[in-house]
Amino acid sequence: MLKIGMVSRWHVHAPGYAEQIANNPDATITAVWDEDPARGKAWAEELGVAFYEGYDEFLASDIDAVLCNSPTTAHFELLGKAARAGKHIFTEKLLETTVEKTQMLADEIKKAGVTFTIALSVKSHAPVLYMKRLIENGTLGQVTGARFRRSHSGVSGGWLPAHWFDVLNTGGGAMMDLGAHPVYMIAELLGAPKRVAALMTNIFGSTSDENAIAVAEFEGGALATMETAFVTDGVPDLLEVYGTKGAVFMRGNAVQQNLGDGMEDVPAEKMPKANDAPLTQFIQACADGVKAPAGLGLDDALVLTKIIVAAYEAEQNGKTMKLTN
Repeated sequence: MLKIGMVSRWHVHAPGYAEQIANNPDATITAVWDEDPARGKAWAEELGVAFYEGYDEFLASDIDAVLCNSPTTAHFELLGKAARAGKHIFTEKLLETTVEKTQMLADEIKKAGVTFTIALSVKSHAPVLYMKRLIENGTLGQVTGARFRRSHSGVSGGWLPAHWFDVLNTGGGAMMDLGAHPVYMIAELLGAPKRVAALMTNIFGSTSDENAIAVAEFEGGALATMETAFVTDGVPDLLEVYGTKGAVFMRGNAVQQNLGDGMEDVPAEKMPKANDAPLTQFIQACADGVKAPAGLGLDDALVLTKIIVAAYEAEQNGKTMKLTN
């Protein structure tokens, strides 16, 4: 039984993770720490577990792993300490908001030898796995382009919490948060890009970007757009991949393809089985002594940060940014 300590309830996904753990017979929550003691105490009482006001005391408790829902800019200190304490780590995206700190933190975690998983959830979805298979087996021919959009009405609908716009904690806005999904998925399908350009706006006047598009070039000349927003409503996830022999399109969970014979729906029975959610994979990896589930490890976290940072730098500088190796 993996004993998990919850690091903060700051992130909007924290309650969902607690529910996933409650439904997993191989893990349990035994402790809570929060940078906001009042919030942390209330959550610990709700979960029926111990609350620790001191983070060092929390790490010294009988937990085997930490699940990090803290402000993103706090990851460097909190996860670094967790790694040095020998605790397995599951974290919300991003691992950190700068390339330098992400690399340093990755090195710290590798040195500690603990299991690490980052919550890149869309990689587990069956339609995505199907589209990836078409790329890998050459069905689409040479891939020449791709697009992924994930957006919601968090700003225009007024339902995102106020702290979501404090860039001292978040490191950025829509592209830093929701935009992580298009970014890591495009990298999953096409690899790390050579260069990135971007445009970002804040239509409703919040303190961070609300509407953002990044464009990337890849080896071989493929181009892809990574789109996100806090100001749209009713838009499902949109993923498209184009190649010299065909194209495939995802709208929510529905997939269509054109492999030369016209557009056709892809029935559910042709889809591969979805992978377990990242948290479930993390719990199993800890039990198996695996350093990271495939596609959810430190290298994936580092590529994600590099692309996001390049997008913000491209927007701020008004120029295309090359990615560093």
